[in-house]
Parts: sequence; C-alpha cells; structure tokens
Amino acid sequence: MSQPPSPPVPEEAPRPEPVGLRQHDVSRQLRIYTHSPMLFWWPVWLVGYVMAFLTYWHGQPQQIEGVARMPEWVHPSSNLGVIFFLTLFLIILITNFSVRGLASGIVVLGGALITVVLAYVGWWDAVFIWFGHLTIHLTLGAYFWFSTLMCLTWCVTIFGLDRLSYWEFTPGQLTLKRLFGSGSDSYNTQGMGMEKHRDDIFRHWLLGCGSGDLRIRTSGATREQIDLSNVLFIGAKVKALQRLIAEVPEGPRDA
Repeated sequence: MSQPPSPPVPEEAPRPEPVGLRQHDVSRQLRIYTHSPMLFWWPVWLVGYVMAFLTYWHGQPQQIEGVARMPEWVHPSSNLGVIFFLTLFLIILITNFSVRGLASGIVVLGGALITVVLAYVGWWDAVFIWFGHLTIHLTLGAYFWFSTLMCLTWCVTIFGLDRLSYWEFTPGQLTLKRLFGSGSDSYNTQGMGMEKHRDDIFRHWLLGCGSGDLRIRTSGATREQIDLSNVLFIGAKVKALQRLIAEVPEGPRDA
C-alpha cells in the first residue's frame, strides 16, 4: 500500500528588518559636502598642462646667456602665454567677485572671445609691438611645475580637506559630522526652510559643474542659519532633501 503524501512544510515567514537598519538605509540618508573656492581652479592647471604639451611639441630650445646649463624649451608664439594668463586672471576675478546678470556675463565672454580670436589669427605679437615688445613667454618647466602644484593642491583640497566634515540628512534630523575631533551638531528638520542660490553663471554653472549655495534655516526656540557653500549637483540634492524633510521619522514599535 502506498503511503499518503506528507503535508507540505510551511515556508518560514520573512523576518522583519530591524527598525534601526531601516533608519540607516542609504536611500534614506544624504551626505552633503561643502567645498572651498579651490573647486573652481581646475581650468588653471588644465590649461597649463595643455600649454606645456604644446610647448614640448612645437617649442624651440633657447639658451639663456650667462647660464651654463641645458637650453630651455620655449614656444615661439606668445599666444600660449596670453591664453594661460587670461585663464589665470579670469579665475582670480570670478572666485573673488560675484559675476551676476547677463550684462556682466557678456562682458567676460566677449573679452575671452577677443583673446582667442586674436590668438587664432596670430595678432598678439603685433599688439605687443605697440607696448615695446613686452611679450608673454613661459618655458616648458614653468607651465609644467606650476600646473602640477596647482593640480596637487586642487586634488588634496577637493578629495581630502573638504571631506573632513560633512552634513548628513536623515528623516527628521540634520547632523554635522566631523572625521576628526569630538562632538557633533544635530538639528530637528521639522519646520526647516531651505534656499538655493545658483545665479552666478560662471562660478556655479561653468566652473562648478552645476554647484550652488544652500541656506538652511532651522526652527525652534533657538533658530540658526546654516550656509552650505559650493555644493556639487545642488539641484538633485535639494530634491532629495525635500523628500527627507517631509518624511516622518519612524519611532520604536511595540513588540
């Protein structure tokens, strides 16, 4: 005789995820890093490396009189020096003065366009004749070492020093965390307000790759104003912050 089939074994119900783990889910927290003005200096070392490559490729050896050493490589045209110095000047100008509005943007772009056009047609050497042949020439070593120092400083600042502290948003709470040092500042996000500032076309859009400044106003008895400067991809992060602020934090559940 055949034995009756055994009853099916009931599957084990999935265990609920602990509340603490859900509160620390990556999708429910957001880190925001603020950056120093060094963030906008990447065109200087990038243009410097391009000028160094062009000097190495099309440059000519020049022996400096009275110095017994290897000849220096110098590009015969002053266009390279003009473009490099214009880039350096514009970065200094933009990072120290706020260029706002369409009129100011047109002036800066117009000056850059005139510089590039004169360099393309080769008229800068003729322009310098009017000023007593005060041309701009840099050696290969000057381009390379200045760009290398700027690149190292930029990398250490952006990927190192600027990340020693950050703001962490979780449902219902805003916390300033520091990698070194003790203590942290926490704020309740209930009733918190935000303002996004990204109206500088050169600093925020062109040099900052969609960065912006964020101003946060806390609520409660002791209201504070928190300014987060030079936040990358601020548009997407503001949308995520609005969702986290509107979300109600989960409290402890009864067993």
